[in-house]
Amino acid sequence: MKVLGNILWVILGGLIMALGWILAGVICCITIIGIPLGIQAFKMAQLVFWPFGKTVDYSKMGTGSVLLNILWLLIFGWGLALGSAILGLVYCITIIGIPFGLQWFKFAKLALLPFGAEIIDTR
Repeated sequence: MKVLGNILWVILGGLIMALGWILAGVICCITIIGIPLGIQAFKMAQLVFWPFGKTVDYSKMGTGSVLLNILWLLIFGWGLALGSAILGLVYCITIIGIPFGLQWFKFAKLALLPFGAEIIDTR
């Protein structure tokens, strides 16, 4: 079921979105200051490309991660999280779209707190 969900996800826009996140990560990594932001963009690209069967673990969040998450939230996070939450609500309107909507909610949470988060396969 996870494989089918991921294949449908990639066909219905996941590939384009993952490529967008990769491009954003490359652009951020051009400067030394932007490298931490680029790493977070690559983390999002990994999850966006193949989201079903993966979960995000927030247990390794330390003081540095909290401070970086606050900065991220003020600059980028709130907009990304709001957009993902809205898309999650739109997808959840239909019964068929609920699994995709739940993935958008996972992206919204990661968009708020990317530093210190780890993507884990759930098999």
